[in-house]
Order: sequence, then C-alpha cells, then structure tokens
Amino acid sequence: MDDTRVWAFEESLWTGDADQYHTLIDDECVMVLPEQPFVMTGAQAIEAVADTPRWSEVRFSEQQIMRPQEGLIAIAYKAEASREGATGYTAYCTTTMRRLEHEEWRVVQHQQTLAPVTGGA
Repeated sequence: MDDTRVWAFEESLWTGDADQYHTLIDDECVMVLPEQPFVMTGAQAIEAVADTPRWSEVRFSEQQIMRPQEGLIAIAYKAEASREGATGYTAYCTTTMRRLEHEEWRVVQHQQTLAPVTGGA
C-alpha cells in the first residue's frame, strides 16, 4: 500500500461510519484509547464507534510510516480532529495494519495518547 493510500485508509477510520470501522478493524485488534474502558478489543471498538459521533475533519502531521516486513505497516502521527460540538481534540497515535491478501488490509493495533496541555505560568 503506498503512502497516500495509507493515510486515506487511516483518515477513513476517523471520519467513516461504523460499517467502515467494521470492514477495516481486525477481529484480533487491540486498542488503547483515552476514554473508558481504555483498553479494548476490535469488537469493543466497533461497538463503541456505533454509539459515538464521527469526526467531521481530521488533520495529520508528524507522520511516520514503517514497513518492518512484507504485509505489515506501522504508522505514527499527530491527529487534530473536530466535529460539531467538539473541537480541539489532539492526540498522538499509532496504528498497525496487516495485509490479509492483495489490497486487503486490517488494523490490528491502534493507540491514542492525548497531547499534553501546556500553559503559561
């Protein structure tokens, strides 16, 4: 999967509906998110997405893509997301994807760490 497609794939997980999530999240996925229950399986994440308003916009920066072996892609990035009623969500994220067959990829790991809040003294 080329870099452009990797980032389009990742963006679709932020902005897509529960069906999109169900299609792209592996049954053996593990996620760590900054909301309870914090650590969850792919099935739990799919269920949570069904009840959560999707982000209308997400921007990625500080992007890194690693390909440690054929059929495995690990990415890291900073995400800045917004939706109606919620702006200013910033997190540092990682996602690992594995190829099941030609051009068919699934997320097997995703993590979000909220950006630290800095303030002047």
